[in-house]
This record gives sequence, C-alpha cells and structure tokens, in this order.
Amino acid sequence: RASRLQVFKDYLRLGTEHILTGPDHLLFVLGLLMLMVALKPLIKVVTAFTVGHSVTLTLVALGWARFPSGPVEILIAATVLFLAAELTTEEGERPSLLRRRPWLMAFGFGLIHGMGFAGALAEIGLPSEEIPMALFSFNVGIEIGQIAFVILMAAVGWGIRTLFRDIPVWVARLPAYGIGIMAAYWCFERTSSLL
Repeated sequence: RASRLQVFKDYLRLGTEHILTGPDHLLFVLGLLMLMVALKPLIKVVTAFTVGHSVTLTLVALGWARFPSGPVEILIAATVLFLAAELTTEEGERPSLLRRRPWLMAFGFGLIHGMGFAGALAEIGLPSEEIPMALFSFNVGIEIGQIAFVILMAAVGWGIRTLFRDIPVWVARLPAYGIGIMAAYWCFERTSSLL
C-alpha cells in the first residue's frame, strides 16, 4: 500500500505528463489563449475549462457516469476544430456566443475533455485506499501542465509580437489554421477507426 504522499506525487506526475503529451488538449488550450488576449478573461476561461473537465473526470473516474471512449475522442477533436473555426472568422456586428460568453463554451467543452482525461486515468487505475487523493493530485497535475503550457505560449507570442510589430492578419491566423487542420485530421481518423 502506497502512502498518501506517494500517491499524491505519483498521480501529480501522471496528470502533468498526460496533459503535456496530449496534443489535442494542448491545442485547445492554445486556441483559448489566442481567443482571449487579455489576462483577466483568459484566467476566467481557463478556470471554466478546469471546472468543466474536473466535473466529468471525477464522475467517470468514480464510476458514476460512463461514456464510450471512441465517441468521446471524436468529440474532443470536434471541440478543437470548432474553436479553430471561430479563431479564423471575422468578428461581425453581432459576435458569436463563443466570443460573447467564452467561459460558457470553455466549461461545456471542458466537460467533454474531462471524459478523455478520465479514460486515461482508467487505463492507469486508482488506488482503492486513496481514491480522493489520486483524483485530486491527477487534476492538480493537469493544471500544472496546463499553466506551464499557457506561460510558455504567452512568452512565445510576446516574443513574436516584439520582434515583428506589423504582422499581416493572414500570418497571425496561421496557427489557428494549423490547429484546425490537425483537429479535422483527428476527427476523420478517430471516426474511421470507430467505424
């Protein structure tokens, strides 16, 4: 039987590794960062995403809800694709719901991503004597990885804006198109493997 501290350390590391090796989750977080250029709205949106994925991660990990992994993986890719499409469209006179209430979208999509996190946790397993600690530390690990990624990408973005002050709009949108291409590929790949 592992000690509580050992469970905390192990699942903290596993959560951090999971987010940092999950390109679909990272691209979604990058899209949120691109959507919210100011710090305060970014914190709200990332917090809403965290709350959303924490809810479903806990529900599924405790066995209170079940979702088949194949469709969940397709839905995760679809959330990334939806966000990329939003990033490549002009803000019209009447902004989309995503632009008016980005925290609501982040919460809803977080619910879907949490199902994916729970699938990874199911593969690892939970220690029966320390389930709450394992869930907590896995979630904290995900957040540590997510925050580290946001800080790194914000620094890269700041560096690019500092070096190249007048970036054409089409160049600034290239990352969003890259995210969209990857997400579309994942949608097709995951759908074909399910069929």
